[in-house]
Amino acid sequence: MVSKLKRFLIGRPMKSTALADEKLSKLKALAVLSSDALSSVAYGTEQILLVLMVGGFTALWYSIPISIAVLGLLTVLILSYRQTIFTYPSGGGAYIVAKENLGLPFGLVAGGSLLVDYILTVAVSASAGTDAITSAFPFLHEDRVLIAVGMILILTILNLRGISESATILAYPVYLFVFAIFVLIISGFYQLMTGTIPAHQPTYGVSISGISLFILLKAFSSGCSALTGVEAVSNAIPNFKAPSEKNAAITLAMMGAILGCMFIGISFLAYWYGISPNPKETVVSQIAAATFGRGGIYYGIQTITALILFLAANTAYSAFPLLAFMLAKDKFMPHMFMVRGDRLGFSNGIIVLGVFSALLIVIFKGDTENLIPLYALGVFIPFTLSQAGMMKRWFTRKPRGWALPFSINTIGMLTTLSIALIFTITKFSQVWIIFVFLPVVILVFRNIHQHYDDIAEELRIDISRDKPISKDNVVVIPVAGVTRVVMETIGYAKSMTDNVVAVYVGFDDESVDKMESKWAEWNPGIRLIVLRSRYRSILKPLIKFIDTVEWKTAKNGHITILMPQFITKKWWHNFLHNQTSWLIRAYLFTRKNVTVATVPYHLQK
Repeated sequence: MVSKLKRFLIGRPMKSTALADEKLSKLKALAVLSSDALSSVAYGTEQILLVLMVGGFTALWYSIPISIAVLGLLTVLILSYRQTIFTYPSGGGAYIVAKENLGLPFGLVAGGSLLVDYILTVAVSASAGTDAITSAFPFLHEDRVLIAVGMILILTILNLRGISESATILAYPVYLFVFAIFVLIISGFYQLMTGTIPAHQPTYGVSISGISLFILLKAFSSGCSALTGVEAVSNAIPNFKAPSEKNAAITLAMMGAILGCMFIGISFLAYWYGISPNPKETVVSQIAAATFGRGGIYYGIQTITALILFLAANTAYSAFPLLAFMLAKDKFMPHMFMVRGDRLGFSNGIIVLGVFSALLIVIFKGDTENLIPLYALGVFIPFTLSQAGMMKRWFTRKPRGWALPFSINTIGMLTTLSIALIFTITKFSQVWIIFVFLPVVILVFRNIHQHYDDIAEELRIDISRDKPISKDNVVVIPVAGVTRVVMETIGYAKSMTDNVVAVYVGFDDESVDKMESKWAEWNPGIRLIVLRSRYRSILKPLIKFIDTVEWKTAKNGHITILMPQFITKKWWHNFLHNQTSWLIRAYLFTRKNVTVATVPYHLQK
C-alpha cells in the first residue's frame, strides 16, 4: 500500500543512465533557478515603502533613487557571479569560493548561511504567496498558515518527481508571471502617459524632516530583499546541460535583465500612483487594481503572482540539495544527503528542506514581514564572503586583466557587507536568532566531520597484515513454543554451527512443565534452556542469560541471537504479532559483542 502510494506521488524509479536527461536547458533553468529572484519584485518595492513611511507619505519619493541603487547592486552581483560561474564550474557558489580562498571556517559560515537562506526562501515564498491570495480573498486571511504549509507539501512532492519534470511544469507559471508583470507595467505607464489615471504629484528632491541617512540605508537594505536568489544559478551549475558554465552564465544574465526591468517598473508605478503599504493588500495588488480595476485581469494577475510566489520556493528545492550534497561530500553533513532517490534527485535534501520550512511557517504564523529580514541577512552573509573570496583570488593570482574583476568584487563586497550590517543593526530584534543558529550549525558541521574522521580511522585496516579471524559461534534462539517458525529457525541455525541452544522464559510451573514435556517429545536435536520469571518479564531473565553466555565466549567466540519472526500477509496483522521480538531486538541492538539476526517466516493467511 505504501509502495503504491509512493509510486503514484513520485513516479516510477529511473535508471542511473537517465541522469543526463535530467540536465536543464537555459529556458527550463531560468524557470527553476530564477523563480525566487523574479518573484521578489512582488515584495521588494513594498519593503522599501514600509521603511519610508516613517517619514510620512511625502517621503515615499525616496523609493525611486533607492530602487535605482538596488538596480546598480544587482548589476554588480550579476557581473560578480558570472565570474564565479566560469571560475568554479563545478558549482557550490559562496561555499566553494569562501572555503578555497578564505579558509574552511569562512566556507562553513557561507555554507551554513546558504542552507538557512534556502529554508527561509521556501518559507518566505509560501507566506508571500499566501499574502497575495488573502489580498484578493480576504476571508482566507485566518487560514494563511494552513495554505502555506499545504503548498510546501505540494512543492516537495513535485520536486521528488525529478528536476526535469518539475522544471517542465514550473516553466509555464514563471513565464506567465513575467508576461503578466510586463503587461501591468506597460499598461500602467501607458495610462499615466495618456492621462487615463491621474499621476501622483512628484515631489523629487524635497527635504523631509525625520528622514535620516540611517532610515534611507535601512530602506535600501530592505529593498535588497529583491536580490535574494541571484546566487542560485552559480550554486547549481551541475544541473545545466553542456556546456554547463556557458549556459549558466547566459541564464544568469537573462535573469538579471528581467528582474531589473520588473523591479524598477513596479517601483516607478508605485510612486506615480501614490501607493502606500497596506497590511491587508500588497503593492502589486494595489497597482493592478488601479490599472485594470478589480475585474478579471486583476484577479488573473493576483492568481499568477500568488502562484509564482509559491513556486519561487523551487529555487531552493534545486539549490539546497546540491549544497547539502557538497557539504556531505566534504563530510560536514550526513552521507544520506549524497544519495540520489528513485527519480535521480537528492531526495533526502528535498524532504529535509520541506520539513524545516514548514516548521518556520508554523512558528512565525505565516508572517512574511517577520521572515524577510532573516531571509535577506541569510543571503547577504554568503554574498559578502563570496565577493571577498573572489577578491582574494584575483589579488593573489593576478591573471591578465585582473584589475576590473577585482574592482567589481570589491564594490560588491563593500555594498553587501554594508547591507548585512544595516540589517543587523536596524532589525536586530528580528534577526538575532541567526547569530545563535549559525554557530550551532557550524559546530554541528565540525562534530559531524570529526565523527567521520574518527570512524574512518577506527575502521581502517592494514591490508597486508590484518586478516579475518575465525571464531566459534554460539547461537541462542528465544522461543515461545513449539511451532513451525521455531522449526525453520533451528534448521537455519544448525546450518551455521552445532553450538545452538533454545531459551524459553516461563512464568509459572504449569507452563514450564508443559513446554519441557513437549520439547522432549519433539526432540529437535538442540538443548532447551528454561528460565523462570517471577515478575512476568521475558526481557530481564533473557538478557541475564545472554550476559552469562557472552562472558563465557567473549575471548574465543561470537554469540548470535537468532530471532524467529512472522512476516504477515497484511500490513495491519503486524500489530497482532512480534511485539516481544521487536522489544528484544531493540534492547540487544546496542550491545557491543552480540549479533542479532532475524529468521522470517511468511504466513499464508
